[in-house]
Amino acid sequence: MRNSPHLQLVLSLLTLVLQFTQSHGGALQLDKGNFDSIIGNNELVFINFYADWCRFSNILAPTWDETADKVKEQFPDEGRVVVGKVDCDAESSIASRFHITKYPTLKLLRNGQATKREYRGQRSADAFANYIKEQLRDPIKILESLDEIKDLEETKRTVIGYFEKQDSPEYELFRKIAINLKDDCQFLAGFGETVRSMHPPGESIVAFKASITKEDEAFTGSLASYDELSIWATERCIPLVREITFQNAEELTEEGLPFLILFHAPEDTESIKKYTSLVHTDLADQKQNINFLTADGVQFAHPLHHLGKSKKDLPLIAIDSFRHMYLFPDYKEAFVEGKMKDFLNDLYSGKLHREFHYGPDPESTSEAAQRDENEIADPTKEATKKERPTTPPESTFKKLAPSKNRYTLLDRDEL
Repeated sequence: MRNSPHLQLVLSLLTLVLQFTQSHGGALQLDKGNFDSIIGNNELVFINFYADWCRFSNILAPTWDETADKVKEQFPDEGRVVVGKVDCDAESSIASRFHITKYPTLKLLRNGQATKREYRGQRSADAFANYIKEQLRDPIKILESLDEIKDLEETKRTVIGYFEKQDSPEYELFRKIAINLKDDCQFLAGFGETVRSMHPPGESIVAFKASITKEDEAFTGSLASYDELSIWATERCIPLVREITFQNAEELTEEGLPFLILFHAPEDTESIKKYTSLVHTDLADQKQNINFLTADGVQFAHPLHHLGKSKKDLPLIAIDSFRHMYLFPDYKEAFVEGKMKDFLNDLYSGKLHREFHYGPDPESTSEAAQRDENEIADPTKEATKKERPTTPPESTFKKLAPSKNRYTLLDRDEL
């Protein structure tokens, strides 16, 4: 162990360097040695993913350091917010983990999880600091009376916490969940005598209200478990089937999953109910692989046109893989057990893409034998013809996503 004093000296020097860097301003350099610790122990981490060879990264660098100083001055509390930076050439594993494809890319992490959208607002220290201030705004409305629940927006998804007191671990955990999901649900909380009738003495309750007309659904897990409450709230605040609009299309594309879309007429609610039921019944186990969406076929007439369809062909179901669009051949067949899952499996295996470019896959031996038997039994029946190779329609929804190659300059608004 002769080298231990030297090793201890090196570690001490490294610690001093890190402390010096933090105390003397500028963004915190993040690497594989400190990254997980920093994002795990701070409520917000605002990160500039950059490359030294990129001119736009170099332009942003001094502004980013100025932002870090400004934010640290405004929010000095430990564990609240860190403004950091990642050299993507030196830390390629971190860059790959967050799917960085252009420089500089600015991402916000809340409680260790990346938010859905990159930052693409104005590139100035004041704009960055105001963005952080808005992100730190408490997303929870405090109830002064239970009557306020009656005034909730009728269709808004809501999570309500009934707590003995505000200064409690249960409420702090509830607040973390609210910060992560504030764009998808509204969060309310009441304390003490105000909500005494809503929960047993000494026991906090969290409940979900899909709308003002529906019964509350109480959380039955542990309010001491972040993971349990987060999973429960996420499943309710972010429905399995969502509606895509021009307002949220960019956000949905950034999630990176292909779309399975029901295109429907504006007045057609029945097909939405059937599609939603199908997804929940047969396809829920695919939610990590694909986004289930509904789309107004009149608003999104352009994708229909690419599929060779129009309003008169609604409803219909298609996949947008962000490379191509694939139409499910027969809408009625979609509700036959297993048919839609087969369609998705053909996407995952590459069969949809392959067959669109090169025609149908070769028949298996059993399929060929069955075809021959059929032709012998009925000589007048025409032999099955292979479809000629075709080219699938290009994705239209990828055009609603942010460009993977667009660099952003200072002092301009994006999208």
